[in-house]
Amino acid sequence: MPHRAKHRLLGRDRELEVLDRLLREVRGGCSRVLVLRGEAGVGKSALLDHLAEQAAPLQTVYAAGVEAESDFAYSALQRLCAPLLQHLGRLPEVQQDALRVAFGLSAGRPPEMLLLGIAVLGLFAEAAAGSPLVCLVDDAQCVDLMSQRILAFVGRRLDAESVALVFAERTERSTDGEGAEALSGLPELPVRGLADADARALLDGVLPGPVDARVRDRIVAETGGNPLALLELPRGLSPAELAFGFGGPGAGPLATRVEEGFRRRVDALPADTRALLLVAAVEPVGDAPLLWHALRLLGIGIEAAAPAEAADLITLGAPVRFRHPLVRSAVWRGADAAALRAAHRALAEATDGGRDPDRRAWHQAHAAIGPDEEVAAALERSADRALARGGRAAAAAFLERAAALTPGPRERARRALAAAGAHLAAGLPARVPDLLAAAELGPLEPLQSANASRLRARASSMTGPGFGAVQPLLDAADRLRDLDPAAARETCLAAFGAGIWAGRYDEGGLRRAAEAARALPPGEETAGVFLRALVTWTTDGPAAAFPLLARALDRLTDAEELAVLWPAANAAVELGDLRTWLDVTGRAVRFARETGTLSVLSTALPYRAASLVYTGRFAEASDLLAEAAPIEEAAGVATSMVSTALLSAYQGREKQALELIGAMEREGERRGLGRLTAMAACARAVLHNGLGNYPLAMEAALRGGEYQDLVVHHWTCGELVEAATRAGRPAVAAEARERLADWGRSGTPWALGAQAVADALTGGPEAAEDRYREAVGHFGRGGLRVFEARTRLLFGEWLRRQNRRAQARTELRAAHESALEIGMEAYAERARRELLATGETVRKRTAGAPVLTPQEARIARLAATGHPNAEIGAQLFLSPRTVEWHLRKVFAKLGVSSRREIEAAFAGR
Repeated sequence: MPHRAKHRLLGRDRELEVLDRLLREVRGGCSRVLVLRGEAGVGKSALLDHLAEQAAPLQTVYAAGVEAESDFAYSALQRLCAPLLQHLGRLPEVQQDALRVAFGLSAGRPPEMLLLGIAVLGLFAEAAAGSPLVCLVDDAQCVDLMSQRILAFVGRRLDAESVALVFAERTERSTDGEGAEALSGLPELPVRGLADADARALLDGVLPGPVDARVRDRIVAETGGNPLALLELPRGLSPAELAFGFGGPGAGPLATRVEEGFRRRVDALPADTRALLLVAAVEPVGDAPLLWHALRLLGIGIEAAAPAEAADLITLGAPVRFRHPLVRSAVWRGADAAALRAAHRALAEATDGGRDPDRRAWHQAHAAIGPDEEVAAALERSADRALARGGRAAAAAFLERAAALTPGPRERARRALAAAGAHLAAGLPARVPDLLAAAELGPLEPLQSANASRLRARASSMTGPGFGAVQPLLDAADRLRDLDPAAARETCLAAFGAGIWAGRYDEGGLRRAAEAARALPPGEETAGVFLRALVTWTTDGPAAAFPLLARALDRLTDAEELAVLWPAANAAVELGDLRTWLDVTGRAVRFARETGTLSVLSTALPYRAASLVYTGRFAEASDLLAEAAPIEEAAGVATSMVSTALLSAYQGREKQALELIGAMEREGERRGLGRLTAMAACARAVLHNGLGNYPLAMEAALRGGEYQDLVVHHWTCGELVEAATRAGRPAVAAEARERLADWGRSGTPWALGAQAVADALTGGPEAAEDRYREAVGHFGRGGLRVFEARTRLLFGEWLRRQNRRAQARTELRAAHESALEIGMEAYAERARRELLATGETVRKRTAGAPVLTPQEARIARLAATGHPNAEIGAQLFLSPRTVEWHLRKVFAKLGVSSRREIEAAFAGR
């Protein structure tokens, strides 16, 4: 726990008011998250102390980041959660297992980060069920990466659990490493220096004697009112030395000057006391028994502690605490290399290798003078244990250090290669090039060298997936061709994926991928079959590839789907096979939820949502995209951008859709992702066709069709036929119809229906009626409610122009009702206007004020279909208690008293 504040803090009325209000709201049943941000020494820890004091007798848990411990996965999270593990048994079993494995309490499948996030969220909620919970995290900038990410995720999902999660984060931290911005976007309270009057009052209490008022004002200005600087910098200085302040022409940053002041105080202490402080500084946990054991090994007695405590630098209790993190860093940075190694060596000897082998190996590594195979091997074993707990970033750090300590060049290269792979698996590609360069100093076996090329290409495609990502993957596939043909095919398939995403920004990318794939040994595994299909699609055209794509889909198994999810989903859509698209994505989502493999959801959810759009299940699609949002927040990706824009375009919400489409266009151009550009054009065409703005729809569809993008080219051709016909451009419509003709050869209801609509729009009146009816039948048989409604609308419009008003009303009425039911607002309005033109009176349906919020509606739909609170919470990344809180509001708003009544209430609305 932090030190307790003994009095009201000087000059902090604004900050204290915010913290006191936070506590009141948490006591009232709400959850609150806050990040205190400010420079070192500005008083963030003192504010946490105040909060801890005011929170009594509520439950309070505390953890602080320590730079020396940042390589240990979940270290801060485990300290925060340890007092709460008595509530673990109330969580779903998969969440219990995830926490136990992550904290090293049991063996099991390495947990996904987001599964751990929902487990920690649930643990906090269960702990707060009896009494509100206050979680304090000091020095958050030094917290290990996994703990940072998980706590940030939890902070974004807290709602009605009566939990306060408060961080203190230093603003001048380095931001060049991954995860440095994990807490960005959370509510924050900037903590700045004291006002001049308060700063002068604080300074007057520590000055050694009278100081000229102008000098005092200069000191206040130089420190910016930083309380620690005001208290520490004057120490040991005489009035004469203070006469010109302590800025000086060569003065560095304020934190550096305060640290230097602490260093001078440390240097003035006896040698044994300095050694004691150094051992405490490099022992990150504050374990007092371990500290005293290490000191005994160094021959240092308990009496060495007195001068350090008298100087107010450290408190040697349980646990050991430095007065301020700058004291720790002053001790650490001020020690020479030999003293540091001696401190680590003593701690390594004092650490029980059976109980805590990882910390022992870490201390041994820092005690090593040069390469040491025994220590390197111990670090590699630590990496294996970290991976078993899901700590990929920690494993990467252990392996990187192991490589540096490995004496033999062959083993050093192997470990550097493994470290690069671990960094990539952790989603941290920045370190990969340097580690691969170290590995390639070798010697590497040919297969290792080829795998290094593949890792380099994958890291490059992660940081820049658009233009330029294809060729490195192809080069790696070529090197793997004779060494590992299956890996070569997988790598070449990844190159196809990069080429599909680059699209028009790398027009030769797919053809180069096809040429490279033809040079590889053929394979009958699913990836190999998809690869052959894509080669045929690229070189011989889509129609020639249809049988191969269908064959690849037919042989899919559950296990293979996850590895080839993107080509499987794209193959289904390219064929127009909606049922397979639904089946593949449905199984992928279900597998990911059941096993906790939430990383798969970042791909599966948007694909699934897009498939549901075409079935007319807009509400379900919206729910899945909401479920994907926190995954994207945590992972720093935007995989659902396409599906979200497409849904909005079909809903006809012009302002929202245009904003989303514009964002896609900018992102596509910025990152060289031609597929985003094409999908943005397609969504724009859908939107404007719905709104009846056919020239703009045609312009967008033409832009989308400038390059033959997989899947998108069929969609844009369909939009172009309708837009060009209505815009009075029959030649453009006829050309688009011809391009659609090949799609019909796939024989799927979607493709056949699209071809029939195109024929009806561009052909003569004598065949139009039959073709419209055929299209309605195809779309109905295929479950494509969106296109069925659109076709009935087009058919009704055609019938009205033929003066067949009674028949037109039948089709237009069906289109209007269907579009309204689905949520296609613009198309419904188009149908309403056409009905009015036939002479039928149609009231414009006006929706009242929404009864439920989007979150409440999602929860209500899941509850109505029988999902218990725990499952709803797992799907929406909420705690079960927040789900229950929302359900109580749903019951009140809908006027129902049970879950069974919700569905009827929805139908009534």
